[in-house]
Amino acid sequence: MHKYILIVACVVSTLAAQSAQDFKNQQMQGFNKEKKQFGIYKKSQEEEFDTYLKEQDKAYKAYKKELGVFWDEPKTSTKKEWVSYTKDKKTRTNVDFSKETITIETIASSPQEAKRKLQTALAKAVTVDTKTVQETDPLEQKLAKIKKPQGVIDDNVEPEPILSTIVFKDKPTKESVKAYVDKYVSLENIKAEDSTKVKHKKIYSLNVALPKDTMIKRSKIYYNEVKKNAEKQRLPMALVFAVMHTESSFNPRARSHIPAYGLMQIVPRTAGMDTYMYLYKKKKLVSGNYLYNSANNIKMGTAYLHILYYKYLKDVKNLDSRLYCTIAAYNTGAGNIAWAFTRNYNMKNAAPMINTKSPKEVYNKLLRDLRYDEPKHYLTKVSKRMGAYYRLYGS
Repeated sequence: MHKYILIVACVVSTLAAQSAQDFKNQQMQGFNKEKKQFGIYKKSQEEEFDTYLKEQDKAYKAYKKELGVFWDEPKTSTKKEWVSYTKDKKTRTNVDFSKETITIETIASSPQEAKRKLQTALAKAVTVDTKTVQETDPLEQKLAKIKKPQGVIDDNVEPEPILSTIVFKDKPTKESVKAYVDKYVSLENIKAEDSTKVKHKKIYSLNVALPKDTMIKRSKIYYNEVKKNAEKQRLPMALVFAVMHTESSFNPRARSHIPAYGLMQIVPRTAGMDTYMYLYKKKKLVSGNYLYNSANNIKMGTAYLHILYYKYLKDVKNLDSRLYCTIAAYNTGAGNIAWAFTRNYNMKNAAPMINTKSPKEVYNKLLRDLRYDEPKHYLTKVSKRMGAYYRLYGS
């Protein structure tokens, strides 16, 4: 009897083991199938996004070609400059946030015509908000017509002041705007030179200096968003402000050639994708519009700093040393931090070496051995500016 029970138990045990193994195999098959399907989806999504970027680049080049009909140098917005054109492309405004200047140029037949056009352009520059710029900018109108890939996260740009809070103490009125424009736009202040593109016309230009506290006033617009996200990501506000200042000089229309977008210069394909995954647990690409929304941009930029500091560079024990590495990595990537110390891109290998050095030695090593000059300058600028924002905002 005991022998029979033992045999039955062995059979049941064998069947159970086989059943468990079959279940495990089915699970693995299902997992591998899902993984393969996700890989196919990811590849398809990235291919669609590549096509989307190419169409954007095509529209961008076509727009510059249209500008080239009127201008020797068809300028467009950069990290530190917001460049806008009128619909006819014959008047352009360039707000240089780093130099704190407004330069307006117009193609006209006479000084009187130029004066009227310059007055209109200056009045618009100092009162327009970010939403209006997004909706009326000729280039953005072209880009908006390009079909976005399925799954790309988009958003609206909210109306926020660009220059009005810098130029005016109170909310601008018709009277205060007129007084400001009359102060700066006069025939004596307008320069003229012959146009090489449009016959019998001249290019009339006007330069206006912004107030000396422009950078501080611009930073205050974003104080609440920076404070909220810095606290959530366990980072000092001064770091976020210093990065934003260095990346864009608080230019809400910042766009680099990469392209990177907005206040903290987020690149959709790299930092944008990693950060969206960290924030929302979904691997998604975000659009330029999404990143021109300042709340989204600050949220993603601050979250990316968190990823660098608490994930990629977590093995660097000294907090000041890790901060220096984080600042440089925001510009050049964590792999290049490792390279500066070990000549390979593995932070696991680099961290022990970094941990043998003082923060000052780490800082000097980065300045000496980072692969490129840009991250070296970036580290210096952000580190110095952090001190200024600590004094301004206290954290």
